Amino acid sequence: MGASDDSITAGPQPRRLFFYNGGVLRQKRLRTVLRASGYQLRVGVPKPDDQVMVWGRSPYAARGEAVAAKYGAGLVRLEDAFLRSIHPGRSGAPPLGLLIDPEGVHFDSATPSRIERLLATAPLDDNAILQRARDGIDRLKASNLSKYNNFDPDLPAPPPGYVLVIDQTRGDASIIHGGGSEAMFREMLAVARIENPGSPIIIKTHPESRDGHRPGHFDGESGDANTQICNAPISPWTLLEGAIAVYTVSSLMGYEAILAGHKPRVFGQPFYASWGLTLDENPVARRERKVTRAQIFAVSHLLAPTWFSPCEGRICSFEEAVDHLEAEVRAWREDRAGYDMGAMSLWKRAHLRKFFGRHGPVRFGTSTNPARPYLYWASRFSAAHADSAINLEDGFLRSRGLGADLVAPISLIRDRSGIYYDPTQPSDLEALIAREPPPGGRARAERLIARLRETKLSKYNLGGDIPKLPEGHRILVPGQVEDDASIRLGAGTICTNTMLLAKVRAENPGAVVLFKPHPDVEAGLRPGLLSEKEALKYADVVLHKCDPIALIDAVDEVWTMTSLLGFEALLRGKAVTTTGAPFYAGWGLTRDLGAPPARRTARPDLGQLVYAALIAYPRYRDPISGLPCSVEVAVERLAAGLLPRPGMLNRSLAKLQGLFATYAWVWRRQR
Repeated sequence: MGASDDSITAGPQPRRLFFYNGGVLRQKRLRTVLRASGYQLRVGVPKPDDQVMVWGRSPYAARGEAVAAKYGAGLVRLEDAFLRSIHPGRSGAPPLGLLIDPEGVHFDSATPSRIERLLATAPLDDNAILQRARDGIDRLKASNLSKYNNFDPDLPAPPPGYVLVIDQTRGDASIIHGGGSEAMFREMLAVARIENPGSPIIIKTHPESRDGHRPGHFDGESGDANTQICNAPISPWTLLEGAIAVYTVSSLMGYEAILAGHKPRVFGQPFYASWGLTLDENPVARRERKVTRAQIFAVSHLLAPTWFSPCEGRICSFEEAVDHLEAEVRAWREDRAGYDMGAMSLWKRAHLRKFFGRHGPVRFGTSTNPARPYLYWASRFSAAHADSAINLEDGFLRSRGLGADLVAPISLIRDRSGIYYDPTQPSDLEALIAREPPPGGRARAERLIARLRETKLSKYNLGGDIPKLPEGHRILVPGQVEDDASIRLGAGTICTNTMLLAKVRAENPGAVVLFKPHPDVEAGLRPGLLSEKEALKYADVVLHKCDPIALIDAVDEVWTMTSLLGFEALLRGKAVTTTGAPFYAGWGLTRDLGAPPARRTARPDLGQLVYAALIAYPRYRDPISGLPCSVEVAVERLAAGLLPRPGMLNRSLAKLQGLFATYAWVWRRQR
């Protein structure tokens, strides 16, 4: 499903939900989430079996409350879920999820909310849910995700050993309705000083105050030489790691302090207070149950919220919401300084601007700003920009069609260290492969492997039937473009298709050897075509324009120099022999006849390799919504064929490029 917000409904009989706030008409995402949740938004006079929507305890809520009371309709209060967006809502960023509560609102301690009821009465002993909660907590910390995410995870905190006092915006509803007051913030700071004599105190500014939307309570003045205002965009998790004590009135960061292992001193009555996880100055007497961190997180992030997939326009799980938020936040963190881009073909520029230009300027040509990264196609390295250079390449799930046919990619790779196909130097991918995946990452990779096997996806997804193959032990030998950078840098002594076929036949005299020419070569877009006669000296069959995944499924093993088909064969449980040093060789998962780098000493399993290569390394852009997306969304787009097709101009240019490629030998000889 696309992301057309006003076209989404959920279920044949949506519940009628009335609203009396014009802001709903301006918030497309809000309407989308409610419709996807099964609500039919209405204005007018409700009936007793209808519901009226209000936003939390906002000043405008009184209008809806009065209408609901007058006509006997139900009242539903909405609030943002606890993972929201990159920037605060006052910046115009739409929410990733909602708390849709017919019982109350989580920050109003005067009456119970749905979150409070679940914490007080739900069993909360399901091992699967609790494990999801533990993985969720660890994943948020590992990915540096919070409610708002416009901070820099690389910024260091002050030297550890400080006391952290959390400021909030003045007049916030969570203070007014959560047992707090203006005076309580001064009291909190005074208590922090008394209880921690001599310890430095850090006052953490709220993101909305830092962005200039609303004032805080300390107005940039610490009033004490030992107290420092922290207005820098430091990760909440980084600040919490260095703190020896945490003080809050009702901030959500106080809840994150619990998740980080603290027992914060709480002066107000937020939803997370009085459950045995906080030191409460003003406890809520009715909250008698004691819960664990995993149990409270299961309620706050798994059971209570309604999460939404912005790319697919549907309600989703917590984990899917985090998948999306990780993609959005990664794009902001990597792209916000903008880029200078060099050596980019004209046809690629519009796509690259869309891919990398959401959060900062993209300029093509020579770099003029040393503070701005210089992004260049990896095969066109310019030593003049070595200090700020970032390599760019297609991802391993690319498109339905060839790059040489001018089909835009759904995934791209940025690599600061090197590039995956060059084994002569380390790359970001090597570091990711050697690293244990984050919590839940291995299970995510296993689900991805299963889905890729089910959908039979590959890098280009060209399709094509395969003929009836000879019986016997079948070995697939994928042809490669012989002047490709992966061959020049990583093939080693066996560096042509003829040499590879000769090696395969010599080592396997009785096998059925199947040679599949590279699609770019077959299309006449790259040099290196091996004649049928030459190939059949060693191969039993030459397979033209066949579906590579169907071939992998039909063979017993794959031999390759550096082809990505070796990786795709590993994904499908096939034995793989390499004669060069592709990125997936040297880790113990392949039979290596070449010389993979000695530095590849880690021994990952297939899930760890796949997490690194398909989840952590590339970035994906949803071609339908235009948003950064997870690999799972990219897979569904590729599987369904929901990709823009190249226009007439692109197709004409591709044909012209193919015509010139036919005569490439002329200008190569003259260089």
